[in-house]
Amino acid sequence: MDEGLGRLLAPQTPADAVTGERDSLALLVARVEHALRTRLTPALFEEGLTFEHWRIVAVLLERPGLPMSALAEAAVLPSASLTRHVDRLVERALVVRRIDTHDKRRAVTALSPMGRELALRLRATERDIETDIAMGLGSERYAALVRELRILPHLFD
Repeated sequence: MDEGLGRLLAPQTPADAVTGERDSLALLVARVEHALRTRLTPALFEEGLTFEHWRIVAVLLERPGLPMSALAEAAVLPSASLTRHVDRLVERALVVRRIDTHDKRRAVTALSPMGRELALRLRATERDIETDIAMGLGSERYAALVRELRILPHLFD
């Protein structure tokens, strides 16, 4: 095992776990996002998409028909830049934007059939990356990581 990886996998002391003296949580999260971006970028580049586009498409794959405000929150993008990104995806016929039938003041968004096909291909690429992570951590630790990541944002509410 790589010495650096062995050090990373070593159990933390209770003080390390509580005080976070090993690394800043913000830096750890940024490093993970950077590593994921690095792995996904070639597939996204082939499709002419950015990582921000992927976040929008990934959300709409799971939750079609979202209003723009909910999409911005779910995709973790500022509303101002979301509009620009969605406009680009609409121009490429990957996303459709319609007036909400229940509230004519709002627009809702969903993937077009072509956008859904693209999203499924890219999701398969992302699943391959997730499989690599699960193999590195072990399936139980990976499942625990995913559970904890789902909970963390709610701790800030």
